[in-house]
Amino acid sequence: MEVLYGHFARILHGCIDQAINANLEEMELTASQGRIMGFLARQQMPPCPRDIEEAFHLSHPTVSGLLYRLEQKGFLQLRPDPKDRRCKRIYILPKGVQVHQRMHETFRGIEERIVQDFTPEERQQFAELLQRAIHNLGGNPRCLKMKEDSKE
Repeated sequence: MEVLYGHFARILHGCIDQAINANLEEMELTASQGRIMGFLARQQMPPCPRDIEEAFHLSHPTVSGLLYRLEQKGFLQLRPDPKDRRCKRIYILPKGVQVHQRMHETFRGIEERIVQDFTPEERQQFAELLQRAIHNLGGNPRCLKMKEDSKE
């Protein structure tokens, strides 16, 4: 029987997104929006939309839509860069700061559920195998890069 590794990876990705969506629903966030908020919370300086496009490998219209919805929900605000008026900087608002801890807990809980019945050795091996698979396809497992698969 032929094993379809990509098929299993896609199913796992879908299961992860479903779990994230279920946990973030009460905050009115989707998995994609939660990932963007997590990225923003880790930045030293307010980033611009292009930084998100590059980090997640998303198109400009997709990032614009995500940021628009997050701004409408009161999680962030886009303001012109004082040094370059062509660039808008993304600032997390108090509501966005409040949900960051919840999102972090959600993501950590889901990560734990993925490997809940793995031994410590299996966890290590699973991580190494995933990293090798990413590397085999020309990716960098150390970088946060996502294929555009959602218009959320």
